[in-house]
Amino acid sequence: MEDVTRALATRGEVGLYGADAPGVQRLTFSALWSRLRREPMVVHAHRNNELLLALGLRLFAPQLKVVFTRHSATAPGAWSRWLMRRADRVVAMTDEVAAGLGAAVVPHGVDLTRFRPPADRAAAWASLGLGGERGLGVIGRIRPDKGQGDFVEAVTPVPAGWRAAVIGLAKDPAFLASLTARGVAHVEQTSDIERWYRGLSIVVQPSHHEGFGLVMLEAMASGCCVVATALPHVPRFIEHGRTGVLFPPGDVLALREALEPLLREPARAEAIGAAAAEEARARFGLEHEAEALSRLYAQVLTTG
Repeated sequence: MEDVTRALATRGEVGLYGADAPGVQRLTFSALWSRLRREPMVVHAHRNNELLLALGLRLFAPQLKVVFTRHSATAPGAWSRWLMRRADRVVAMTDEVAAGLGAAVVPHGVDLTRFRPPADRAAAWASLGLGGERGLGVIGRIRPDKGQGDFVEAVTPVPAGWRAAVIGLAKDPAFLASLTARGVAHVEQTSDIERWYRGLSIVVQPSHHEGFGLVMLEAMASGCCVVATALPHVPRFIEHGRTGVLFPPGDVLALREALEPLLREPARAEAIGAAAAEEARARFGLEHEAEALSRLYAQVLTTG
């Protein structure tokens, strides 16, 4: 949210209420209220409590337009549906979520200045200190439904020259221990995650279900070869065999078969990663998300 807010701020006057982002004006409630009373505005909410506040403000400032983004892929409950019906426009990350809500689809974008291919991936990997000539791994919260267990089962024993890692926060020590017992390294959640994208040659996204995973796009933008479960929305972002490799969720054998040729021929993974980075630059930058939201805000302000 902070990244796209900064991108939106380059297109016009944008303020944040209840949150901070460097370079973006932070509004106090009095400043927000003052602007609501004197000019048309769009308030974009991302959580139910934010949406409720925006709808309450609209009772006193009818010219206010309310946009809400539904981030979760699960079916909304009755309370969430009641709130969303009162927004002027609902936004979803994927077509699947949008279909049941009558929502506009605006996928996340990635910061292409932060997530970019390294000048030398071998050197970038060596700087991470895990050994081996190349790396592959899973980035994200570590828990069974994220599929790290499938990854470890598929990749071990890790071929010579490669090193495997799971990178992210683990709240289940027993599950984590079951992964590292197979020789896979664990890296704690880190703020400089872009270093890992630049070092890893292959990023596996083995989630059994996912609303919208930024890891996939960040990895593509960084020139990684992404091997991902073919969840319903994923083929809209990855072309199988060209900008990534897809396999059925939970299918360990299919994941192993997808990884084997990439591990055997690293040049193949490198070529897919290069194509993915080009695709990300063309379609998935923050500016693409900011442009889509700017158009949506303009439509809401003119048509309601």
